[in-house]
Order: sequence, then structure tokens, then C-alpha cells
Amino acid sequence: MLLDAAREAAAEAVGCRADELVFTASGTRAVHSGVAGALAGRRRVGRHLIVSAVEHSSVLHAAEVHEADGGAVSRVAVDRVGAVTAEGYAAALRSDTALACLQSANHEVGTVQPVTEVAEVCRAAGVPLLVDAAQSLGWGPVDGDWSLLAASAHKWGGPSGVGLLVVRKGVRFAAQGPVDERESGRAAGFENIPAIVAAAASLRAVRAEAAEEAARLRELTERIRARVAGAVPDVEVVGDPGRRLPGIVTFSCLYVDGEALLHELDRAGFSVSSGSSCTSSTLTPSHVLKAMGVLSEGNVRVSLPMGAAQEDVERFLQVLPGAVAGVREKLGAPSPAPVTPAGADALVVDSLGKRCPIPVIELAKVIGDVPVGGTVRVLSDDEAARLDIPAWCEMRGQEYVGEEPADRGVAYVVRRLA
Repeated sequence: MLLDAAREAAAEAVGCRADELVFTASGTRAVHSGVAGALAGRRRVGRHLIVSAVEHSSVLHAAEVHEADGGAVSRVAVDRVGAVTAEGYAAALRSDTALACLQSANHEVGTVQPVTEVAEVCRAAGVPLLVDAAQSLGWGPVDGDWSLLAASAHKWGGPSGVGLLVVRKGVRFAAQGPVDERESGRAAGFENIPAIVAAAASLRAVRAEAAEEAARLRELTERIRARVAGAVPDVEVVGDPGRRLPGIVTFSCLYVDGEALLHELDRAGFSVSSGSSCTSSTLTPSHVLKAMGVLSEGNVRVSLPMGAAQEDVERFLQVLPGAVAGVREKLGAPSPAPVTPAGADALVVDSLGKRCPIPVIELAKVIGDVPVGGTVRVLSDDEAARLDIPAWCEMRGQEYVGEEPADRGVAYVVRRLA
């Protein structure tokens, strides 16, 4: 009885039938089961899968598994604010397309995707659309004629270890792996009843206050977007300024190491995240920021939970400029890279072996030594430079010419315009 009541409450919040919804062990499990089951159910149609370039890693990992098994995957590009277009999905559709996936909103920059328009394109082609609604479901149902939906309870403040998967009636679906009689054969194993009940109750509770809280948090994140841009030099606020989730704001700071900035903010009492290109674990750019073509170094993602206090936001805005300045001062301590003349109007900056943001810092130090119209070649073997040097050029009004082969690493060519 408790399980049935929780299912009905969750289905009401999603906007689907109760017998279309099953509970899973996590949001990731819901995504993996949904992708695998939908692809298997439509295997006779073909093995082509469409995803956006900024999907959550759970979707991208499922796509990688499908590709490794012989399937085909198309990745739809996004614009500079992180949004796809319906035209992009239409262009990716093929006669053998079995499934398309699209997040309802991006987890790193908060950009809301045009799910309704993409669903219309997919429906017209007879292709089911799976929506990853983890980030947005707590704020409201997902509009559009989608076919499958996945979400995670902890994203709306519920307990960890509970996800949900919705498969609309009429969608061909074949659950993969060993199955049993539970959850319509789509989620094997005994259900965690207490956690499921808590997940449904928390979803109903946050939805009751969603409209009012969304307006309040949107005002706070708008304040952060405006104040950060004015108080911190050389900062890029990323994501769509209008079509975005209420509580997420993301920005990137030139000449700043993201992890170092997070540590400074943590000491001041603020727990924020980073999609930085220079995390200590990967040393690779965030795939979302890379797909958007925006600055990745010094990236900070602020996620305001429901109930976030205005006083905390104000204190964060007071602390941030000093924290950024302190990190920049520390990173400016190393001696400038060797600068070698490479012609009458060119310089070569050797940043080999150095990680971001050092190559960009050293580029900034020498650009003033180049005559207008002259070029700088930055030698770097850091993958993040491929993203951050063009982003620096756009922010500073310089021309990014492109890449050239080098004996080691890559030569990134920049022309001084002013």
C-alpha cells in the first residue's frame, strides 16, 4: 500500500500514469535502464542513438557502452549558452535512429533545454525521446510529448538511492539483464520502501513551494550574475541568462585555478563546485564547458538550495573578489615563460609542461609586447589550452588564428588586434 501510494504521488508530480512509473536504485540506474531498454526494444528499427554534447555523464556513459557494442551515436552540438536546437536534432535523425536523449536542464550551467520542440521533431519521425529530468523535476513537470523520463530523488532534496523511470504506454521497451517480477520487470531487486516513500513525500513537499521559491532564488542568482561580473575583473558568467534553473549560477575567472579557488571559498565557509579544466583528479576540461566553447579555467558553480538565505549570498559576494585576487596573486608568482623572437612580428611562448591557467597567464603577460597585427605562438601540451586560449581571445578582443603542429604539444596562434 505504501509503495502504491508513493508511485501515485510521484506519477502525479511527473504528469504520467502510475503504471508507467517504476522506482530504481538511483537516477543513474534509471538512465542506464531507460537507454538500454529503449534501444533493445527498437533494435529492429536500427542501432542509432542521439544525445546532446552536454548530457550528464550517466547518459554519455550509456552512449559509450552502446557504441562499444557496435551501435552508432550522434552528438548534437550546443551554442555558447549550452542550449541545443530542434533543428540540430532534426539534422541528426536517421532512418535507423532508435532513440534520442535530451536533458531537461543542464546540471553545470543551469540552461533549460527546448524539450517540447525537440520532442515534436522526434515524435514526427517516430523516434522516442528520453528526458533526463534530474535537475528540473523538483521545480515542475517536464513539458512536451516525451516518451521516457528519468530522475533522481536526491536532486530535489529527497534521499539518495532512489531514482524513477517512466516509460510511456506504447513505447517499445525491453528490459536488459536479469529481471524479476518487481517494478514491472524494469528494476530488479526488492524495493527500498522507506526511501521511496520519503522520495515521493519530499517531491510533493518541494513542489508545493516551488513557484514561490523559484522566484526568490532566481532573484538571488540574478544578483550573483550581475555582481560577480562587476566586482571581479576578467570573469565570464556562463549559461543562458533567461532560460535557466532558478538556483544555479556558473562563472569562470581568467588566470585562476578552479580547485585553488574552491579551497579558498571553503575556508570562508562556502561549499561550491567547479567544472574547471584543472581538477586535481582529471586535469581535463569539463565536457559541458568544452562543448559550449567558453572559458573553463577558474570555474565556479553556485547551487542555491531551497531556503538559501539572502545573507549568505551577500557574504559570498563580499568574500569572492578577495579570494579570486589571492589565487591570482599566487599563480602570478612563477617567472614568466621564456619568450623567443620568431620573426619580425611574432613571439613564441614556451608553456610546455605547465597546466592551466599558466599558459593563458603567460600569454596575457606578453601580448602587449607584440605590435598590433603581430602574432604570438603559445606552445602547450595541456589539453585545456585548446579551450581556454580561444576563450581568452574572445574575452580580451584578440584574434584566435588557430592551431599549428609543433615538435611537442601544440602551437596556439593569437594575433593582437588592439
